[in-house]
This record gives sequence, C-alpha cells and structure tokens, in this order.
Amino acid sequence: MNFLISDTFTDSLDRLTGEEQKAVKTTAFDLQRNPKNPGMQFHKIDKAKDKNFWSVRVTRDIRMIVHKAAESLLLCYVDHHDSAYDWASIRKLEPHPKTGANQFVIIRERVEEVIIPKYVANKTVTQPKAPLFAAYTKEELLGYGVPPEWIDDVQKADEDTILSLADHLPSEASEALWELATGVKPQPVLPVSANIDPFDHPDAQRRFRVMHNEAELARALDYPWEKWSIFLHPAQQQIVEKNYSGSARVSGSAGTGKTIVALHRAVFLARTNPEARVLLTTFSDPLANALRTKLKRLISHEPRLGERVEVHAMKAIGRRLYEMNFGTQQAASPEAIQKFLGQAATEVRGHKFSRHFLRTEWDEVVDSWQLETWESYRDVTRLGRKTRLPEQQRAVLWSIFDRVRVLLKDQDLVTDSAMFNRLAAKIAETKQLPFDFVVVDEAQDINIPCGDGL
Repeated sequence: MNFLISDTFTDSLDRLTGEEQKAVKTTAFDLQRNPKNPGMQFHKIDKAKDKNFWSVRVTRDIRMIVHKAAESLLLCYVDHHDSAYDWASIRKLEPHPKTGANQFVIIRERVEEVIIPKYVANKTVTQPKAPLFAAYTKEELLGYGVPPEWIDDVQKADEDTILSLADHLPSEASEALWELATGVKPQPVLPVSANIDPFDHPDAQRRFRVMHNEAELARALDYPWEKWSIFLHPAQQQIVEKNYSGSARVSGSAGTGKTIVALHRAVFLARTNPEARVLLTTFSDPLANALRTKLKRLISHEPRLGERVEVHAMKAIGRRLYEMNFGTQQAASPEAIQKFLGQAATEVRGHKFSRHFLRTEWDEVVDSWQLETWESYRDVTRLGRKTRLPEQQRAVLWSIFDRVRVLLKDQDLVTDSAMFNRLAAKIAETKQLPFDFVVVDEAQDINIPCGDGL
C-alpha cells in the first residue's frame, strides 16, 4: 500500500499549536508503520460524499482526515474535530476525466454561492461585465484540468468573480484560467494512459507525494512552511533529474523556485554520484548562509550527503582554493583600489576623467578581463560601456591603470579578478578539479572573473 501525504495536510498541520503538531506527527508515523494497527481509531465520515474519507483520532479534539483506498492511504487534512469534518464533507478525491490527474474537488452543490454576487436594487443600472471564458468550449476547459461540475461557473465568470472561483479549483485549472484571462493561452494538460496511477500524473505530483520511508515523512512534517523543499512542481523535478551534456542555465522570474531547484539539484547529484563532491555556490555570504540552512533541512535525515555537498559564496571558495594552490596573499580591498586609482590619476596630468569613471573602467574592463598590456587594453571590446574612447584617450587611461597594477604588485595585493584568473589557469593546467559538479544560485550576479573560475 502506498503511503502518501498531501500539501493540504502540511498546510493545515502548520496552523496547529506545537503540542498538537507533536501528537499529529506521532499518529502519522504510527499510520505509516502499520495502517492496519487495531489501535488506530478510524471513523467513517457520514456526511462525506467521498466514502473513502475517514477520520483518525489524534487527541480528544484533533482529527486527521485520511483517504483510504485499496492501494493507498493519503494524509489529507488535520484540524479540530468539527473543522476537520467540515473540510471532508465538501470535498472528494477523484481522477480528472480528461487529464487523469487525481484532484481534490470541492463539491459544487455544497458550496455557498460565493461566486455569484448579490445586487441591491437602486436607481443606477450597471451593465453586466462580459464573461471571460464564454468563448471556450467544455472540452477546452476540461483540457486545462477544470473539474466537470465547475465548467458552467467558469464559463459565466467575469473579472469580479474569477478570484473567488479560482480558490475553488485545483491549482492547474486556476493557473490556466489566470493565463487565459490575461491573454496568454496555456498548453492543455497532457492526459495519461488509462493504466497509469492517477497519483503519478505530473499535476497530481504537485500536491501528493509518496512517502517511501520514515525519513521522508519526517522531513515533510518537520518543515511544512518550507513545503517547496519537499513538493517540487513536476517541471522543476524534470530539471533537477535531467542528464545534461554540459553546462545548463535555468532562468525564470523572481519567486519561480530557482533556488529550490538548485538545492534539489545539488542533493540529486550527490545521491546519484556516491563518490562525487558537489559545490553549491552563490555571489554573497548572506545568500550562501541561507542556502546552507535550507540544505540542512532538506538532508536532515541524510547527514552523510552533507559531507559531499559544500555551500560557499563564490569569493569565499575562490579564496580558499587560491590559498591551497598559491599560499596566503592579502586581498586588495575596495578602499585600497580606490586609493591607488586616486594616486595614479594625480600623477598623470592633462586628463579630465572622474574618479567614478576610472573606478568603473577598472572594475568592468581592466581588472575583470585581466588586461596586462597596453595592446590588450587598446584592442578590447568595451561591452556595456556607454562612453566611446578614441585611442589617444585610451593611452592616457592605460598610463593610470598601469600605475595601479604596479602599486598592487609592490604591496603584494591581489584583486578578486586576478585571484580567479590565476586559479582557473592553475586548474586547467593540472586537470585536478576540486569539485565534480558545481550548482550556482543567482548566477546572473556572478561577474566575469567568477564565471571564468567556474
């Protein structure tokens, strides 16, 4: 029998007190170990339309709602007695007739008419707003995962009622409706073959997960507020587990789960490559600390994996590897570079370049590309730099930057760019890679030298 957990269960668990959560977790573990334990107090929910909904007694007042079928036991919801029963009485679990994905469907006839506004008669006559989805056929809406009993409501929905309506629909259906309402036509949900378990459909896996062992269940119950560390969208899961032939970039807007994908990818690589060392990195120390905390949660019941997954900010790991290969060398601070630029600019007369321009030209061109000769600076393409420079002006600038390079060398200081450049050359020469895999979070903020180091 498959033992599953739903995201509605972790959401409801998070709303209970600490003591109540402890009792629920104990009951959940007992259910997983032996669902047929005679000590478990299962009760039929008479008012439930889905006859596979049962309640399980946790404490005197707390009840767990489970869906018990021949081949599966699903943890659905947990709450105080009456609230738990109310939740089950207006829902049913069933595969969608077109897509085949298991869904919690809110029973239409048991829902108050919250999506149909009540109008108060007055002297002002307002024109009814146009339905948003009237042009879409029943078959089209079914193809987006809309439950059959909600089709009529969807076809009548306008811009005032869509928000309430979307709350009553499965996530894939509500997401598709929002896209349609904003002029984007989403891809219909792909149906699965008849012999596939409805829990195995990609959309079902958004909300239901099989718990293979106590470690997985413990992780899901310990961090319900971090549920996306446990419940990956199927598209995210594919990215995590795909076999790439080389480097790959995952892009997306803020909030789309790129960081969670990076975490799972690092863990997946460590799991599937038992001898491999994995680096999970980002551009700053605070972000690296946050990643480290999330990683500990994700692998809390697999601590040995943590021995092979290292989390560092890019500069921190670069500094460590540099010292291992070349010994300790003091880093050139931003203040030191600013001081050297000012000193060199004073020594070179007859120019009108501002300190700000000199600093950005140094950071974005000379130091980033590790230009060491006048010829290399003269010929470099200054991508992203708005100010065009004729050769005569470049010559004046190079006389300033070359003085800065001499000052850095005289005081035995190394810039971050020089550090990564030298380190990359060393690794390329020796072929001794410190890590087998590298996963980068927030890669768009990694600069040129760090990218070369990767």
